Amino acid sequence: MEQRRIRLAAVGDELLAGLGDPRALGWFGRVLARTSPDGVSLQAFTLAAPQEGTEALANRWQQETGRRFDNGFENRLVIGLSDRDLDLDLSTARSRLNLANILDGAAQMSIKVLVVGPPPGLDPERNRRLADLSAAYADVTTRRKHVYVDTFTPLQAHEQWRSDLAANGGGPGQAGYGLMAWLVLHRGWFQWLDVPAPE
Repeated sequence: MEQRRIRLAAVGDELLAGLGDPRALGWFGRVLARTSPDGVSLQAFTLAAPQEGTEALANRWQQETGRRFDNGFENRLVIGLSDRDLDLDLSTARSRLNLANILDGAAQMSIKVLVVGPPPGLDPERNRRLADLSAAYADVTTRRKHVYVDTFTPLQAHEQWRSDLAANGGGPGQAGYGLMAWLVLHRGWFQWLDVPAPE
């Protein structure tokens, strides 16, 4: 049987790169470490840019992923969204449009997309705004029949997540990245890749 060849390009901010993780894996590295399906050759490329909002992401994703994608592979796009648009004073409508443009561009190239939403922080007021943004991202993604992994809702009141952020200056450490990876692995990752989940 011919082996499937999948090439993943992942774009996002410093969380995608695992910043602050003592194991230097982040959530994406942990997810990949748990993904080794039989009969599939999986190649992954991490293209992280610190403190990036949706506008910058929309401007760069195509050029950067295009250098990694190959016609001999099933090309897939992973997007790790951040909360940066809150600092840039972008309207929710603008953030939605930026993400929609990325997803529509990927669809034109028959690229399946998995979107990982921004996780919560420790500031209640910021989290209130981020809840709306995460819901908007989820709506845009699912309307376009792509996979959205909500990290905000399950982690917002999660004790281990909050204590990990508090111990690491507001960003995730080993425990936090582990929780994010668990959510990705259990909320659609294997179905999106069209491979069986491990026992």
